[in-house]
Amino acid sequence: MNTHPYLRAFLAGVFVPTLVLPLMLAGFIVIRLVLQVPVPIERAIVFPMALVPLLWGLWNMLWLGSHARTRLAIEYHGMLLPILLMPAGALVARCLGILALGSNGVTWFHACHVPYALIVPAFLCALAGYYLVWKYIVGSVNQVLGIA
Repeated sequence: MNTHPYLRAFLAGVFVPTLVLPLMLAGFIVIRLVLQVPVPIERAIVFPMALVPLLWGLWNMLWLGSHARTRLAIEYHGMLLPILLMPAGALVARCLGILALGSNGVTWFHACHVPYALIVPAFLCALAGYYLVWKYIVGSVNQVLGIA
């Protein structure tokens, strides 16, 4: 079965964020409404919920299209995605006034201050997480759909 490989690659790519983002939304709702944290998270969650699954699907399609030439393993290809997503997300958040850059850290929603010393380990954890998710979950779904 070799029909529509890019459609299957897109579906395999959107699988993980489509399952994870509603769970994150439920967590944000609990934080906002139950715990009464005064952070306007609804401004920050709508855009990623619409864009992230699309980007994961397109990223998997890009891997499928370029794999014959580059021979890059899917886990390394997936690990490149946060290198693009995090700066782009920070730029959009900065333009929308959600993120403010300071001399010793960033401030989210004028309420949550994160020192720069914590951003680097968080970024490295994100890289490791993406590596594992793309290797074990997206790669497995690609194999099940016959495109790996």
